[in-house]
Amino acid sequence: MFRNVLWKTLGFVGYTIQYGCIAHCAFEYIGEVVVCSGPSMEPTIVNHDVVFSERMSRHLCKIQKDDIVIAKCPFDPHMNICKRVIGLEGDKVLTSDPSDLFKAHTYVPKGHVWLEGDNLRNSNDSRNYGPIPYALIRGRVCLKLWPPHSVGTLNGSPTRRIIKTQSDSDSD
Repeated sequence: MFRNVLWKTLGFVGYTIQYGCIAHCAFEYIGEVVVCSGPSMEPTIVNHDVVFSERMSRHLCKIQKDDIVIAKCPFDPHMNICKRVIGLEGDKVLTSDPSDLFKAHTYVPKGHVWLEGDNLRNSNDSRNYGPIPYALIRGRVCLKLWPPHSVGTLNGSPTRRIIKTQSDSDSD
């Protein structure tokens, strides 16, 4: 009797460990479901929207401008942020508000990206903390899963900010 219970318990523990490893690999390398909070990505993503963030683009270095990404917060590693990629390494980006009289620009350094929220007036982003290392990107948001009336792929940036790349600057 005791031996039978022991074998069943060990079998259950073995399956739990196996499925735990599979789940870990799926979340780490394939993707994850994320509940977004805060107003920084409105109107594209609003508070409590649920999105799917795929991880393959990050591993294959396929993150592009206008992608929405989930990244580790540069100041709090326990917190994730959801922002739009405005500039990649070598790009010249506008660091001031688009309505400012005097425009300020900077170049995104190698190995970094410039992230901004779609709601420019209510977003703590690279305009506040500068470019973030590419390694902090956890995944690219590819689908909105909730609420049901807005399920599907995400549209382009509502702000349509113009970014100059290094090659554009060379031709000026």
